[in-house]
Amino acid sequence: MTMTQVNETTGSTDQIAALPHERLERVWAWGGASSSMGYVFRPTTLEHLRDVFDLAQQTGRSVGLKGGGNSYGDAFMNSENIVLDLSRMNRILDWNPETGVVTAEPGVSIEKLWQYILEDGWWPPVVTGTMKTTLGGCAGMNVHGKNAWQVGPIGNHILQFDLMLPSGEIKTCSREVNSDIFYAAIGGFGMLGCFTSLTLQMKRIYSGYLQVKTGAPANLEGMFEFFEQNLEKSNYIVGWVDAFGKGDALGRGDAHIANYLPSGADPNPQQSLRLEHQDLPDTIVGVVPKSIMWMFMRPFMNNMGTSLVNLGKYVSGRVGSGREYLQTHAAFHFLLDYVPNWKKSYGSGGLIQYQPFIPKENAREAFAEILRTCQKHDLPNYLTVFKRHRPDDFLLTHGLDGFSMAMDFLITDSRRPQIAALARELDAIVLAANGRFYFAKDSTLTPDTVVAYLGQDTVAKFRALKKECDPDHVMQTDLWRRLFVA
Repeated sequence: MTMTQVNETTGSTDQIAALPHERLERVWAWGGASSSMGYVFRPTTLEHLRDVFDLAQQTGRSVGLKGGGNSYGDAFMNSENIVLDLSRMNRILDWNPETGVVTAEPGVSIEKLWQYILEDGWWPPVVTGTMKTTLGGCAGMNVHGKNAWQVGPIGNHILQFDLMLPSGEIKTCSREVNSDIFYAAIGGFGMLGCFTSLTLQMKRIYSGYLQVKTGAPANLEGMFEFFEQNLEKSNYIVGWVDAFGKGDALGRGDAHIANYLPSGADPNPQQSLRLEHQDLPDTIVGVVPKSIMWMFMRPFMNNMGTSLVNLGKYVSGRVGSGREYLQTHAAFHFLLDYVPNWKKSYGSGGLIQYQPFIPKENAREAFAEILRTCQKHDLPNYLTVFKRHRPDDFLLTHGLDGFSMAMDFLITDSRRPQIAALARELDAIVLAANGRFYFAKDSTLTPDTVVAYLGQDTVAKFRALKKECDPDHVMQTDLWRRLFVA
């Protein structure tokens, strides 16, 4: 397809390629609170990728990358430009069940990966709360899991990758080869190029089960103490915080620790490692289909209703505190997949997530202030997840020796400007505590905040690498323009 454009210098008419209108689609943020129109292409081969980059150059359009589409905000949206949906580039290219090293295309989901390797006795070393994320997206955001303080983000387990630059050139990158690009592209949210293959080291396991133990800290101080007491003897640890608790109950919640079963502890690992043994049930107590559960949740998605749900969850946690049980890997890790379509319960405005990372020495005071600030404005977050982290060597890292608190906020037309103003207050608290942020969850950051936590030198180094890999600034998204384009 072509269109005519008048050359403003010569006055002549030039024929340039136009993007096919049938590719124009509405692209929604995972949280459903924002969307934009983009020209969506779903390549299957390297040749198709190059064709799209060529088309971008011919039409003067930018290219943004989309994997599973699980970023809460605008990280993969590219308004009125090209969106490369990589979900069809989803082949496992090589798998060695002896060493646990796998090479895969960027569209391979965590779901496909664990299902491919599980029966050989392996598990991905880092997984997200949903199994629908893709390896390319996970690498681009450098995702973390419930074991972040122990093994770091997924980038720590990537051995090498191939990256296609907008020119069509493919660079192989590792810690030894093109190391500057390696440490910048992981966590670089797709701004240097497109991953075409990734090689990762998997984790050896000896059972399809984890040994899980629960706790129910009475307040935020108790949550920190629970983590400190269990970090050295746990493989995974995660907390849930009731954001409605006040006074002595501020930050109350429940927590779960989990450990791999050692070799020989599972009397029948061949059975527990079978894929069908990991299936998440489709019904509640064998009767109510989970696919309609969001309808029952919807009436509670307001401050009063959610405060009652949170109180009930906390009380239930206190009753069962100290309980130990076996749980499958899939059931423990993928809580966001446990109730299909649960996001619909938030209504048409959707939700955003705000996730600050605070150094351990400042976290108690900062998180308490964050919770009180939300309550002061009558804007409590409805779901709060608490994790421990460690530093890493990646350029645009969110990792630090401390804690994070991921907070879900309901969005409506009236609440949207209030949440935006609240985020500015929370940013100030986080920055004063030397905290950091996470682009996969962001919908509200400003350029000044990004420079304040990353540092001017880090931002300059990333810009220099982008100029080297992408001199024409073909790789862009709404997030890039919002935070990095003056």
